[in-house]
Amino acid sequence: MPRIRVGLLPSTSFMTGNLPVPKYADAEKTQFAVDRETGAKLFTVTVFLMEDDRAEAMKITVPETGLPNGLKPGMPVMPVELFATPWARIFNGQLSDGIAYRAERLDLVGGAAPTADAA
Repeated sequence: MPRIRVGLLPSTSFMTGNLPVPKYADAEKTQFAVDRETGAKLFTVTVFLMEDDRAEAMKITVPETGLPNGLKPGMPVMPVELFATPWARIFNGQLSDGIAYRAERLDLVGGAAPTADAA
């Protein structure tokens, strides 16, 4: 699948909308999804992208090692190494498609806390 680097305007800002939610590799939620290269557990964080006169909710997958300590809803963050991957699948004869977002890490904006792997 092609990964596309996401370009951001200098005025773009992000705010967390929820606590990180673990991703699972199976429907029964018994097996954590992990990064293929590092083996780190993967989490999904809903963030609000704010740019000019618009705001958009987006879910970003981040490895556990890229989550800052003390991350809470409403905190300003900046995704680092943000990529988009288009996807499509047919389920029960219906086409579903979208864009999956992935970041190496989320940095806190205005007073960065160390990430879990830096502690």
